[in-house]
Amino acid sequence: MEPVLIIGAGPVGLAAALFMTRRGVDVRILDADPAPRQTSRALGVNPRTLSLLEETGVTAAILAEAQPIRALSLHHHGRPLAKIPLDTAALGGAHPMVILPQARSEAHLTKALTALGIHIERDRSAASVSQTKTTASVVLADGETLTAPLIFAADGAHSIARHALGVAFTGDGWPEPWHLMDVDLDGPPGDEGWIDFQPDGGFICLPFSGQTFRLFSFGRPLLERIPADWRIGAVRWQSDFKVSHRIAERLSVGRIALGGDAAHIHSPVGARGMNLGIEDAYVFAACAADFLAGETGRLDDYHRLRHRVDAAVVRNVRTLTRFVRNTGPVADLAKRTLPPIAARLPLLRNRALRIGMGLDHPVSLR
Repeated sequence: MEPVLIIGAGPVGLAAALFMTRRGVDVRILDADPAPRQTSRALGVNPRTLSLLEETGVTAAILAEAQPIRALSLHHHGRPLAKIPLDTAALGGAHPMVILPQARSEAHLTKALTALGIHIERDRSAASVSQTKTTASVVLADGETLTAPLIFAADGAHSIARHALGVAFTGDGWPEPWHLMDVDLDGPPGDEGWIDFQPDGGFICLPFSGQTFRLFSFGRPLLERIPADWRIGAVRWQSDFKVSHRIAERLSVGRIALGGDAAHIHSPVGARGMNLGIEDAYVFAACAADFLAGETGRLDDYHRLRHRVDAAVVRNVRTLTRFVRNTGPVADLAKRTLPPIAARLPLLRNRALRIGMGLDHPVSLR
C-alpha cells in the first residue's frame, strides 16, 4: 500500500507524521518551503500537547529547553489588578504550561521523525488535490502527481486542499492590523505572562527566549505601550497580522482530511492554534490507522470527533479576544473591574485557564 500523504511540515503535519508512523502507518510528508522557517508564530506549548507527545520523546526534549509560565499578571493601564498562578496540576494537567518558539518545537518533532526514518520532502508545493472512491491524489506545482490511500492537509489558513474540496471556512475577520514584535527587554518577569488592559486595547507581553519577549496588540505602536520602567533593547522581529475566527464546515471529505490552520483559525489569545492542531493530528492518526486496518467508518469519525471541539475553541477564543480588543468607556470599566473579580472566583478563573491549557475537553479517539 502506498503511504499516507501529509501536506505541510509545520508542527501539525510533523506531529501527524510522527503519530501515524508510531502506529505503523507509512507516511510521506511534503512542504512547499525549501528549508524550515526560522520565525516563530506560536510560543505556548500547553499541558495537553505535552501529554499527547509524551510517548514520542518530544515532550522530554521540549521540557528540557522550554521556559515554564508560572502566572498571569493582569494590569489596567499599568496598575496591578491580579496575579493568577498557573497551577496546572490543580486543573488536571500532568505538565506545566511552557514557552518555546515554534521553530524549536518543530526541530524536536523533526528529530523524532528522522529517528524513525521519515524525512521531509521540501520544495514540494501542492497545486491541487482530488480523489476517487479508492485513492487520493496531489498534483504538485511541477506537474508530478502523487497518489495515496489518504491525505492529511496541514497546509495552513489558505489551504489548497480545503479550496479544492469546496469546503466553506465560516466565521468572521476583524479589519484592524495587530502588531507582533520580538524585542529584548529589561523589566518584565521571565516566567509570567503580562497583560495590560489599556483604554485603547489590550497589550500582551510573553517571554520568548532569554531576555527577548513577544509583544502583541493593535492600534498604537507596541513600544509606546510598555511600562515606563522597562528598558528596550534590540528588536529581533516584527510583523503585522489580521485576526479572523473561522472553522471549516467539514474536517474530512472522503479520503482527504484537514488539520490545524487549514481547519480552524483564531487569534493568538489563549495560545491554542498550534496546540489545537496537534490534537487534530493525534486523533487523525488513530482514525487513519483504523481505517487502513479495515474500519471504513473511521474517516467520518475524525470529523465527528474534532469539529465540535475545534468550533468550541474558536468560539471561546473569539470571546476572550473580543474582551481584550473592545474599547470605549464601558469596555474600559469592564476591563478594570471584571478581571480581579474573575480571578477570585474559582469557577470563572479555572474555566478560562483550562481553555488556554487545552484542558477544557477530553481528546477522544472514539
